[in-house]
Amino acid sequence: MGKKREDNQDSYLVASLHHALVVHDTSLDDSDPALVTSSRRGMLFLVADGVGGGVGGAEASQSALRAAARYVTEAMDYYARDEPASERAFVDEMLKAVERTHLLVREAGERDGATHGMATTLTMVTIVWPRAHLVHVGDSRCYRLRDGQLERLTKDQTMAQKFLDAGTMSAEEIENSRLKNVLWSALGAQELEPDAFVTDVRWNDRMLLCTDGLTKHVSDNEIAVWMAKDEPSEMIGRGLINLVLERGASDNVTLILGQMTPNPG
Repeated sequence: MGKKREDNQDSYLVASLHHALVVHDTSLDDSDPALVTSSRRGMLFLVADGVGGGVGGAEASQSALRAAARYVTEAMDYYARDEPASERAFVDEMLKAVERTHLLVREAGERDGATHGMATTLTMVTIVWPRAHLVHVGDSRCYRLRDGQLERLTKDQTMAQKFLDAGTMSAEEIENSRLKNVLWSALGAQELEPDAFVTDVRWNDRMLLCTDGLTKHVSDNEIAVWMAKDEPSEMIGRGLINLVLERGASDNVTLILGQMTPNPG
């Protein structure tokens, strides 16, 4: 929780992906975990920041996470196929998942007048070694630190960013503009244009997903310094959140931070 809002509309999810076997009845001893699930196939990370006020924003972000996680799990079947086009098909399925989630959020808002107009950002990363698949809507962000260099892997879908890309506003003008907080694309909103791409993953990469509660108070340069620290990810994450709180925390802040580390041995 930040220091200005009365409720928290952020949601997050960290999950591992597995092949699973659901046993309904058997004479075998079901205490063997190998009978139920496989070793980890990949990881799934999601952050969402609800907009629309009160219950609507919170419901939108939570609904988006539940639906997106379900659809991505179903799409993992593509990775079981030994086909050159399977990776592209997986990305396509992720985009379809976002579009279906968008419709679910809109339908929920239309059914309930109290949450009409609810919407949410969604930044989602699925890692299946050695690839990371990223889908992004809104102004939450994904960063990667590699060999000491910070990369912002997402682009904010705000009116300010649109004007900056068009060259009609400078970075300095945008910094003081209210348009930097106005989304033109979001799940559940009138317009949705998800970004999606695939990138490689390397050992010792450090990745950060965050809502704009972090980036309203902490610059990219400061994020780079913190992420480069030789400390556990949890300590770095708590340090970033404490920095936001020290600077007034005008919004709630959610972050997921992790490092790609090979298993010992």
